[in-house]
Amino acid sequence: MNDLTHNNLKFFLDGKVKQYNQPSFIKEDPISIPHLFTKRQDIEIAGFFAAVFAWGNRKTIINKSTQLMQLMNMQPYEFCVNGDLNRLKRLLEFKHRTFNSTDLLYFIEFLQFHFRHHPSLETAFTKWGDEVEQMLIGFHHYFFSLKDVPARTKKHIATPEKKSNCKRLNMFLRWMVRNDNKGVDFGLWKHLKPSQLICPVDVHVARVAKRLNLLQRKQTDWQAAIELTDKLKKYDASDPVKYDFALFGLGVMEKY
Repeated sequence: MNDLTHNNLKFFLDGKVKQYNQPSFIKEDPISIPHLFTKRQDIEIAGFFAAVFAWGNRKTIINKSTQLMQLMNMQPYEFCVNGDLNRLKRLLEFKHRTFNSTDLLYFIEFLQFHFRHHPSLETAFTKWGDEVEQMLIGFHHYFFSLKDVPARTKKHIATPEKKSNCKRLNMFLRWMVRNDNKGVDFGLWKHLKPSQLICPVDVHVARVAKRLNLLQRKQTDWQAAIELTDKLKKYDASDPVKYDFALFGLGVMEKY
């Protein structure tokens, strides 16, 4: 594949996007969690947790996300905004890898604070600037702006300020922003355009991107995410992140 011409590679990648960007993709992906809901705020909160939990085995991610939604009575917005101490007690045994109940209770405290002032989680990102990098940096500062932030919880929200590629947050933004009527991404948020999104980069995407000469950078950091996205814009400037489906599918499903 390394010697593919621009046109041939675009044809190849577009074919893979078409293959994976369809409803059959949803069931075995963490995006299945927000798809359990129809209310905007429920989708946002379920999607946020599913994205934050999205490292490691996908089946485990889905199971743990589902468990959390069930603990929230399958009403995450109502639970977070109106949660009282008795209801919160049921969360004390929750754990997913290094994410535990201390982290979860702070996340809920933030979501309660934000949604009591804003109708959507969108403004938690978009009010900090016009570029995704500014938004993610601003969101990180905003998220941890409440009193008595547990030090351990800060590792669960990435930021470009610390050179992170912010894979999980970029994936969450893709879910919320892209709207191509294929039934996978939601397209709920309108203040960001798909052309502004940054491609989520994990080890699988990075491996495939390097094999296809779409990524040269050795570190899988923020600059790698920017480099890959800039390359993908040459194939579709209006929606470069659609190729996440192709790169992820090739890496995870096809072991390319």
